[in-house]
Amino acid sequence: MKITIAMLMAMALTAFVGCQSSGSRGGGMAENEGFKIAVPTFGTDIKQGETQNVTVSLDRGESFKQDVKLRLKTTEGITVDPTSVWVKASDKPDVQLRIAASKDAALGEYRIHVTGTPETGEPSSADFSVKVVAP
Repeated sequence: MKITIAMLMAMALTAFVGCQSSGSRGGGMAENEGFKIAVPTFGTDIKQGETQNVTVSLDRGESFKQDVKLRLKTTEGITVDPTSVWVKASDKPDVQLRIAASKDAALGEYRIHVTGTPETGEPSSADFSVKVVAP
């Protein structure tokens, strides 16, 4: 039983530490009226010609009740799908992305830029990296 509890706590801590809210706060200026974008903090390795799933989340303040449009941009060699998605105020804050590296993508690190624009108020943005490795 102790081992099971320890494993669950370790998994929860890993999930908590695995994403970070970065960039400026969007929406309202007060902390409970805005949002931030949480992106993976650890580099994501992807083999040439393969696809990986990654989660990006909205870290909403208690009073932030707006829809947010997320736009994703990257450089040539990798693709992200979807490139644009609406996260409704009533939706869960997690968005699943599929990141694919072409078979001939250059090995190395690529940046993915995420911008979240609320219906009203200021946008927020965050970046995370993906490393393309040999198969």
